[in-house]
Amino acid sequence: MVFHRIIAAPLAALLAVGAAASVPEDTRGLVREMFPVAAQVEAPTGDPPAMAVRDGAGGLLGYAFHTVDILAIPAYSGKPIDSLVGLGTDGRIRGVEIVAHEEPILVIGLSDDDLHAFTRQYRGKTVAQDIGIGGRSTSERQALDAISGATITVMVINRAVTVAAQRVADSRGIPFVAGGPDTGHGTAPARAPPGPLWVENWRTKVPYIAGLAAGLAVLLFILLFQDWVARRARLLGVLRTAFLLYTVLFIGVIAHGQLSVVNVLTFTHSLLGDFSWQSYLIDPVMFILWGFVAFTILLWGRGVYCGWLCPFGALQKLAFQAARYFRLPQWELPAVVHERLWALKYVLLIGLFGVSLHSLVLAQQLAEVEPFKTTFSLRFVRDWPFVVYAAGLLVLALFIPKPFCRYLCPLGAALTFPGRFRIFDWLRRRKECGRPCQICAIECEVGAIKPTGEIIDTECHYCLDCQVTYWNDRRCPPLVARRKKLEKLSRSGSSDARSVAGDGG
Repeated sequence: MVFHRIIAAPLAALLAVGAAASVPEDTRGLVREMFPVAAQVEAPTGDPPAMAVRDGAGGLLGYAFHTVDILAIPAYSGKPIDSLVGLGTDGRIRGVEIVAHEEPILVIGLSDDDLHAFTRQYRGKTVAQDIGIGGRSTSERQALDAISGATITVMVINRAVTVAAQRVADSRGIPFVAGGPDTGHGTAPARAPPGPLWVENWRTKVPYIAGLAAGLAVLLFILLFQDWVARRARLLGVLRTAFLLYTVLFIGVIAHGQLSVVNVLTFTHSLLGDFSWQSYLIDPVMFILWGFVAFTILLWGRGVYCGWLCPFGALQKLAFQAARYFRLPQWELPAVVHERLWALKYVLLIGLFGVSLHSLVLAQQLAEVEPFKTTFSLRFVRDWPFVVYAAGLLVLALFIPKPFCRYLCPLGAALTFPGRFRIFDWLRRRKECGRPCQICAIECEVGAIKPTGEIIDTECHYCLDCQVTYWNDRRCPPLVARRKKLEKLSRSGSSDARSVAGDGG
């Protein structure tokens, strides 16, 4: 008997060391923070896999596990977020740490303190509780505070943490303790597995979906009946300003619907790897917006998004309009400089795509050339260099029309490529455009009309200003001449007046 004890003790110690050695040191460190008296962290075993955590006497304290080993939900990046979770034998969560991800909002923009403040909310919660993001806590639901600008991302984290914890608890016979930390140990039955996260998001985002659908319906009306609207310059001016305000306030600030070149990069990578609709359906606002953009690109080109639906582009346009109202000095760059600067956004796009082939995370960091996250996701609450950059672009937009959109936006550059497959040509031109008339070319704020009269589709923002001029018989020289001739014939009572009027379209 003594012999067995002599042999068994070193053997048990050796096995414990071997099991611990198979767990990375950084993981063991995080687990010990969750279980302060932990002496052993064993290698993952079982189904679902989890690491047993024991005290110095070998007693079981609980389990630690990686969420990606149990429930890999793709997030914005198309890849899951991996969280390390500690679960005690009493069914209470001992801690959560985010250990790996490729999420744009988490890569750069949020501090470690922000992430820790979020994950600390899980401590003491039980696997029996319905843990959700936002809203109010009730007797049946525990509400966690979201991270500003990252609501969808933390919803993905929460779903992975809670479902994985329930599966581990159920497989190890851990009791589903009802209530909070001070309500004792009455047990509750395990909750039914939740449905897909994207279905829940679409259900909870109904007001946002309705608001977005209404706005897109108005825009679709403007586009389909653009000739009728363009003939009524004052109406178009009111509609356009109102829609730009809607784009900034609702799409950008409220619904967080600012598209990004990061979306393009992650979509491209998902096509080359494991494509999943789930990662795109998870945010209904972004999904609907991208669907509408794809539709309008094929019919009208990329200008519809850049001119009407981009919150930062709309903010620049409104800034320029305000500066014009207050008669601030405004200028246009020389044509040669303007044309050379056009190329910058394509250089940035190619560079970001090349970097993404090496590291998508690094590409997401470099994509901060877009001021979108600073402006709408984080609302200028971040490190000062980002704030100065975004604010500087908006100040510049007071004097130069939409400088970021025209020269630096990699997303706009990316949208020009599918825009080349545009089916229809909706923008009307006359044979006199550019030969000799230069009115539209001079008035085009983004410089998308050549001196020869052709509209440069890849640079057009579809503001419809040139169409207003096209139908205006007091600005368009051919129509002005036709109107004057008609008035002269009308005064003389000539029968040719009707035939001249019929040539106006």
